[in-house]
Amino acid sequence: MYGCRNKSTMESPKYELVIEAKDMGGMDVGLTGTATATILIDDKNDHAPEFTKKEFQATVKEGVTGVIVNLTVGDRDDPATGAWRAVYSIINGNPGQSFEIHTNPQTNEGMLSVVKPLDYEISAFHTLLIKVENEDPLIPDIAYGPSSTATVQITVEDVNEGPVFHPNPMTVTKQENIPVGSVVLTVNATDPDTLQHQTIRYSVHKDPAGWLEINPTNGTVGTTAVLDRESPFVHNNVYTALFLAIDSGNPPATGTGTLHITLEDVNDNVPSLYPTLAKVCDDAKDLRVVVLGASDKDLHPNTDPFKFELSKQSGPEKLWRINRLNNTHAQVILLQNLKKANYNIPISVTDSGKPPLTNTTELRLQVCTCKKSKMDCSATDALHISLTLILLSLLSLFCKSFAELVGMKVVVSELVPANVCDAL
Repeated sequence: MYGCRNKSTMESPKYELVIEAKDMGGMDVGLTGTATATILIDDKNDHAPEFTKKEFQATVKEGVTGVIVNLTVGDRDDPATGAWRAVYSIINGNPGQSFEIHTNPQTNEGMLSVVKPLDYEISAFHTLLIKVENEDPLIPDIAYGPSSTATVQITVEDVNEGPVFHPNPMTVTKQENIPVGSVVLTVNATDPDTLQHQTIRYSVHKDPAGWLEINPTNGTVGTTAVLDRESPFVHNNVYTALFLAIDSGNPPATGTGTLHITLEDVNDNVPSLYPTLAKVCDDAKDLRVVVLGASDKDLHPNTDPFKFELSKQSGPEKLWRINRLNNTHAQVILLQNLKKANYNIPISVTDSGKPPLTNTTELRLQVCTCKKSKMDCSATDALHISLTLILLSLLSLFCKSFAELVGMKVVVSELVPANVCDAL
């Protein structure tokens, strides 16, 4: 069998031949045998793909991504082969790489997509030149012709876009506790729809602590309450609020801006003392009662080192003292064993801020009976020290008030022994 066959014009890419062989020179008395030969014809890429039309149209809204048009081609080569499968490419009109084209493996169509949102205000029309080829190369005497390229005309539709804050997020640093009504900053938002000439109004979207307000016309942000760095709404010294910019479109479009306010610390928190309760045995040999610690919500240098002091002890004998251990801790030590009772010890702790802040806290000391490693603090006497302080204070006021009255010295001395008032 001689000659060439065009697979594209054949009804079937397979030939079956029946071959007969005879012996004895083909004489009738000879024996005969037959065999079947199957010939499969492989396709060659002898047909270039061609677009079904020279120009395609597509419409897309600005800001939208995804497939916008399917380009169709015809190819007379064997389907599902490399000679038939199409490969598309954009050869012109895509400088910003806003478009991509891929082959649909089922239909062999070219799916043209927007991968970067288009902006109507920059360009309302785009023209792309698309080329189609096969996966397999064409045979030497076949070439891609004009029908292997097509033009796609893309129209971009205008959409009312939300205003955009500049910058976003916005950052500013302020001291906490600035006066109410202070200006934080003025925000700035612009409308991308420059051809529509719309106006913008501002509003507060999210203000967790309720500290801020915004002028709806000019975007000036001010305080309506005291900014507090120690607030639970502040994280890592930063307070975050959200604002809206709304244009006058129909319907209106909205943009969101984020404001980060970094709050600088001021010394506005007194230090606190812990613990406030201690127990000791009335016959204790170790008179180191308790180690006290101090903490402060402020930041350094408005915190430690702390200064620990005992309030003035009244009476002829001092019962305890306080020793500083380090920048944040001190130890209360009894100077003698005390009777079973409850004692309140006023202790002042001062931070290192400028100006420094002081807090006085009463340490409640329970002197208990201890027997066989058991501590009994029940039925303790009344607050011994507190009552003593109250009585001494009353006596002091009594003496001073009456001693200032002319001619009343005799009355005072009759009511209170003179040596008591002299001692006070």
